[in-house]
Amino acid sequence: MDPETAQLQIQEFSLKGYGVARWNRPAPLPPLEVETAHTLPGDTVVVEMRKKMRGVRKGRLLEVLQPSSNRTEARCKHARVCGGCCWQQMRYEAQLHEKQERVKRAFKNGWPVHPIIPAEKIFGYRNKMEFTFSENRAGTRYLGLMIAQAEPYVFNIEECHLANTWFIQVVNNVRTWWEESGLKAYGAPRDEGTLRYLTLREAIRTGQKMAILNMSGNPAYAPTREQLDRLIAAVQNGLQEPISLFLRIHQTKKGTPTHFYEMHLAGPDHIIEELHLAQGTLSFKISPSSFFQPNTLQAEKLYDAAMNLLRPLEPQIVYDLYCGTGALGMAASRFAKQVIGIEISPEAVLDAEENVKRNGLSNCTFQQGDTGKILTRLLAQPGFQKPDVVIVDPPRAGLDPLAIHHLKTLSPRAVLYISCNPTTQAENVQELLRFGYRLETLQPVDQFPHTYHIENIALLVR
Repeated sequence: MDPETAQLQIQEFSLKGYGVARWNRPAPLPPLEVETAHTLPGDTVVVEMRKKMRGVRKGRLLEVLQPSSNRTEARCKHARVCGGCCWQQMRYEAQLHEKQERVKRAFKNGWPVHPIIPAEKIFGYRNKMEFTFSENRAGTRYLGLMIAQAEPYVFNIEECHLANTWFIQVVNNVRTWWEESGLKAYGAPRDEGTLRYLTLREAIRTGQKMAILNMSGNPAYAPTREQLDRLIAAVQNGLQEPISLFLRIHQTKKGTPTHFYEMHLAGPDHIIEELHLAQGTLSFKISPSSFFQPNTLQAEKLYDAAMNLLRPLEPQIVYDLYCGTGALGMAASRFAKQVIGIEISPEAVLDAEENVKRNGLSNCTFQQGDTGKILTRLLAQPGFQKPDVVIVDPPRAGLDPLAIHHLKTLSPRAVLYISCNPTTQAENVQELLRFGYRLETLQPVDQFPHTYHIENIALLVR
């Protein structure tokens, strides 16, 4: 049976940045909403209908009959396939407008939103990318990114304009090594195979490079020394400077926690990145498991904008909750009397403590452990001084009820809330408003051109 096709007018974007159209089917069938990657509101398109997934009918773009006025020529040859940047076919000015509107829609009460801070560099900006190893039943090997609306299927990537060109050079070298190695891509259902992901990182300000081969922890599929030696040669092939190379062993067993182990194979054992901020330069040691903002140049703008909001408050004591490696707290330590970061990850705290020493910051300390337990202990100490400012930068899910409880317990005079998801941020802000705060500022920042992702700063004060 031939697949069903339809001509559709794209009306709006879904939350994931895909075009959405109304499909008026012949009576008595009810109309359906169809979500199609790589389409824009205003496009008239022909799509092939796919099966309904997670309650949404998906379409595959076949042809653009009438382009939207916001459509432009995508730079990448994979633009109609890749799930990495679904807005590359959209004029950058239109991307910024859509992101600005998304923040406005998330905060429904009409609060003013400052104009979004654009990216000066809209290509070649990413300092980290992860490429997936995959095989089909015929044994065809793929090393690349996920296909849009068809996860977990992977295509062989040949170019990518979000990162510097050496990323694809290394991907091609590793793909050739893989073809010759005899190793298999990892399959989770049976815990079989070896290769999971290839992670590449670059310190944009210093040019230092890192590659991490993520592999199975099942000893039955461990690579030989000869295979690893050939991997080292493949990664280094064609690069003019040394590259840090690691194995990251991902050990999973049903009923037990997942463990990660790292093995240093070649090159330096870390890279150094810098943030050039208005208050001075901060230097960061980055190990394979370190978190760092994926867009260095826009992170500088994000942190400068955040600090411009905090500095006039003349904070004495700043708490950086869920602080990761502590970059925001370190930026605040340039004008605050004391900064205390709290983070549950031991590895992140080790990185933070190392970076505090690198930057000669004597007023910035970190506590490792559960935020609630640490705050309970601090509150019980004689002479405890509550912070006058708290910084939070949670994951996409936002602050959970316990985190909101911690903020209410600390009751600072200001909360600086940075989020990569304005929807959950707006929900959390509403709860804090009921506790007596007022929303002073909303400042979106475009960290990820050609994607639907937005970073947003909210300042709440009493």
